[in-house]
Formats: sequence, C-alpha cells, structure tokens
Amino acid sequence: MSCVVVVGTQWGDEGKGKVVDLLTRHADVVVRFQGGNNAGHTLVVGPDKFILHLIPSGILHAEKKCLIGNGVVVDLEVLQKEILTLQDRGIAVSPKNLAISEKAHLIMPYHKHLDLAREAQKGKASIGTTGRGIGPCYEDKVARIGIRVIDLLDPKVFAEKVETSLKEKNFIFEHLLKVPTIDPKEILKVYLPLAEFIRPYVTDVSIMIDQALTGNKNILFEGAQGTHLDIDHGTYPFVTSSNPVAGSVCHGSGVGPTKIQSVVGIVKAYTTRVGAGPFPTELTDETGLALREKGGEYGATTGRPRRCGWLDAVVLKDSARLNGLTHLAVTKLDVLSGQKKIKICTGYSYNTQTLTSMPAQLKTLEACRPVYEEWEGWSEPIEGIRKRENLPQTTQNYLKRIEELVKVPIGIISVGPDREATLFQDNPFS
Repeated sequence: MSCVVVVGTQWGDEGKGKVVDLLTRHADVVVRFQGGNNAGHTLVVGPDKFILHLIPSGILHAEKKCLIGNGVVVDLEVLQKEILTLQDRGIAVSPKNLAISEKAHLIMPYHKHLDLAREAQKGKASIGTTGRGIGPCYEDKVARIGIRVIDLLDPKVFAEKVETSLKEKNFIFEHLLKVPTIDPKEILKVYLPLAEFIRPYVTDVSIMIDQALTGNKNILFEGAQGTHLDIDHGTYPFVTSSNPVAGSVCHGSGVGPTKIQSVVGIVKAYTTRVGAGPFPTELTDETGLALREKGGEYGATTGRPRRCGWLDAVVLKDSARLNGLTHLAVTKLDVLSGQKKIKICTGYSYNTQTLTSMPAQLKTLEACRPVYEEWEGWSEPIEGIRKRENLPQTTQNYLKRIEELVKVPIGIISVGPDREATLFQDNPFS
C-alpha cells in the first residue's frame, strides 16, 4: 500500500493532469482533494484531447476508482456536463468508478454572480479571478453558512438554506454592488433535478479511502492550482481560495498524515502564470512570446494567455520546503528545444541583499530583480527520447542543475504532450 500526492510547485498549469494520468497506472484509487472548476487538467491520449475540471485525471482508466473529496467546491452543472461529455466520448463514468463526498460544498449561482460583480467593481485593482464562484463558496464554508452536497439531497433542507443565503446575498447585490438580485425559486428549479442526477455518486469519501488503505490499495491524491497560489503560502492576495499544498490532502479528503509516503512536485521546465500578481522571471519580449506559442500556454479553463518566463529556483525551493517533496516531475522540457541560452533564477536582488526565498510583502517582491545563471541550450528535438542519458548533454546539465538547486531528485521527465513522451527515472509508488 502506498499513498502518493501530486502537487504543482509554481503558479499552476504545470502539467499535473498528464502526470496523474500516468501514475494512475500504478494506483487503484485517485482522489481530488481541493479547489474547484477554476482549474483545468489537459490530457492527450493519441489523437484525443481531454480537458477535466472537477473529475480526477484518473478517470480515463475505467478500472480505477476516482473520488472527489470534501475539500473540493463543486459546481454541479459543470460536473454533470463533464460526466455527460466523457460518456458521449466513450469514457466509462458511473457510480462504479466515480464518487463525490457528501461533505463537499456546492458552488451556487449566487457565488458566481458575487464573484463577477466584485471583480467588475474593483476595475484595475481586480486580482484576475476566473469568476467561477470559488472564493465566495469557500467564504460561505468558513462562515458556516455553506451548502453541502448532503444538504442538496434533502429538498426541504436545501430550500431553507438557499433562501437564508439569498437574504444576505440579495441585499449585497442590490445595495452594495448594484447588480440584479436572484430569485431562490429559479435556483430550486435547476438544482432539485441535479440532486437526483448526482445522488448515486454521493458517499463518505473518507471511509472509502480508509477501506482502500485497509485493502492494501495504492492511492493517488491530485491537487489543483500550484503551491504559490496557496491561500496561506502563496503571493497573497493574488492566490486561489484553498490550499493546494500537500498538507491539504489530510483535511481535504479525510486521511491521516501518517498514511502518505511520497509527494511529487510538478515543475514546468520554465515558469508561467495566469492572471495578475508578481512574477519575477516574467519575459515580456520575443522569448516569452515564443515560449507561449510553442508551449500552447493558454488556460484550459478560461483560454487566457499565460505569462511566461524563465525557471525560478527560488519558487521551487520554497515549494520543496512547503510540500516536503520527495520527487520532482519536469514537464514541457521539449518547449525549450531551440533556445540557444537558457536561464535559471537562483535568487532575488533587493537593494543590497540577495534573497533566496520569496518575501511575503508584495512591495518587496515587486522590487526584486532575478539573479540568473545562464546555461547552454540545445537545438535537437527530444520528443522521441525515452532515457535521460540519451538526452543532449546540455539538457542533462540543465536537469542536474535543477536537482542541485532544489535538492530533490527528478523522477519523471515529460518531453512531449502524449502519454508515451515520458521518461520514468523513479516511480514514487515503488
């Protein structure tokens, strides 16, 4: 029995979906433990491309069990569409291989309405939220006025909670944000049928995980977003509303910390970020544009173009510490092919100091300038290579330097979008 956690080490979009899909071969159960449908995981299987938002990436393996944990906030309309779309494409999705925690909180229409209205009111000061209602849903959860999946299954309880929530929300809509109010009857009209659709999938995910552990099964835990979007440890306030770090697995799925053996940190071979917020190694020149186009750096959920820059080892070292990483998985290494020179940020220059960890104060971080090492690039295509020792020597040098800086071994290297374009150095389930 092994429990492996997969987390992003940057600002999300590191390629977690592909790695989870690959590691699912060695797992019996795959669990999503936080976030919502503001994240998208892209999987490429031969000529087929799948984009998942709520369902764990292991769903493409029909014999595996996929679980949505209590730490996830769920937009049921999105989940229903995702299930039906996968079924239409021939992917088996049913209560036999997918379950959702009865304790997961629901994203309601008024959460999305509030999210968008707030961002519009902030104007240039907006933080770049996706407008999916994630933050407002987590707010209600913490304020103890949220609606959970189990509440939806009792029509009377659900109706009462919706009406109670809208008394406050509609006051805010009308008097503060100056946007239309929402009729609770319209929500009931949509959500009560959804209750019947989702009912067969609902269970106590924590108990299912415990049963799997008792049965000596391998479990893979899948996070969304990245470490530096963490509500506590990220570049606040330009962060998500949950904890994408590995420690969140425990309260987001109902498993004890002593059950976890390995934590795999996914790192893109360069750095990207979507939306607003500090980005010390951002490239606004032709190199940055070239990385975006070659890497297809556009959001899977929103389609927004991603900001691109050189690899930031300061970010990675912080992630290694915060997550207790045991392995690194380097993705999109092939995108760097053709770059004559490649840079790695090893520290930040601030006044007369060189900082080796990310400062909490945004004004300080915005004033920092990256301290770079420059490495020779490579021109050879590497998509067909399957052993690390067969990579160009300059590529090997680059990977070795990442390991030296972060002090975590690289176990997986992705050299292309397809499943098979992967070099396995060390299986975390071994």
